[in-house]
Amino acid sequence: MSETRILSAQEDDMKAAVREAAALLAKGEIVALPTETVYGLGADAFNADAVAKVFAAKERPAFDPLIVHISSFKELAEVAVVPEDIAATVKSLAGAFWPGPLTIVLPKTDKVPDLVTSGLPTVAVRQSANLIFRNVGKELGRPIAAPSANRFGRISPTSASAVLKELEGRIPLVIDGGACREGLESTIITIENRGGEQKPLIRVLRAGPVTKEELQKFGKVVIEKKSVTERPDAPGQLESHYAPRTPLLMFDKPEDFRPEPGKKYGLLSYRGDPKAGYMDLHEWETVEELSPGSGKLMEAAVRLFHVMRVLDEEGLDAIVAEPVSETGLGVAIMDRLRRASAK
Repeated sequence: MSETRILSAQEDDMKAAVREAAALLAKGEIVALPTETVYGLGADAFNADAVAKVFAAKERPAFDPLIVHISSFKELAEVAVVPEDIAATVKSLAGAFWPGPLTIVLPKTDKVPDLVTSGLPTVAVRQSANLIFRNVGKELGRPIAAPSANRFGRISPTSASAVLKELEGRIPLVIDGGACREGLESTIITIENRGGEQKPLIRVLRAGPVTKEELQKFGKVVIEKKSVTERPDAPGQLESHYAPRTPLLMFDKPEDFRPEPGKKYGLLSYRGDPKAGYMDLHEWETVEELSPGSGKLMEAAVRLFHVMRVLDEEGLDAIVAEPVSETGLGVAIMDRLRRASAK
């Protein structure tokens, strides 16, 4: 097992960290990098051997495609072919949400190795809003393929220390850019032209920080409800994902929770309110709140993976998760909780 170094990229350290990360990527190595959503495990997107190291380090199955990150809109043409009938919509969406947490699935170019897309003819593309990540891409001069920097199916990391807990000894370097500001993986969409005067159809394949309400300005929005167990057609669609080692339980109604004698249960509470949740249902071993007192979805989204990781380290028999309202960011939060409980 080799040593994994952590290198700060905050303030005065950024230029040196960017150069070192880009140099490693240029040599075909893999590096954990901060984004605004979660930390990503990056490789040169055009180097199939480097991309294979990402799959190996994460123990990720080869059928689960990766997201390719571009450092500027001009780079899009290197990785994707934008069909003429949706070109205006892609440009409008990129203008509104790039750099940012929106991933668009498009036909891929021949430059993108099949391993990146798991053999699919399409590629998932986004431009990160994190300045460190974008600067590494610019220094490298090539797009970066980067899924979340964790073991496959586990809790996504939102800090450098969380990356180390997942991948220490498996990767050479983690660039520490502080805590991620969004805390949830990007929204993933496809776009279909419906012809005539109709607005295009935008399918949300994975809910995320860019919400249905924000996308409705650009077309008719449909949120795909399906989860797959074998071969996804885009990243983030597997039924069981983002999961702690400790079983995570969700219930249709609070009264459905029936604790087994002698077992230790922890509560993942939305805001810690006994009147609007599960606080009074049980003598919990420990309670962690997503948005203490206030019930703000944005705060809950940022804290979700951190709180799941804290509870996972408490030696519990099970974690019980309160639901949140499925409006705005609540759709993405509930998506992650359902996938985490799918085991």
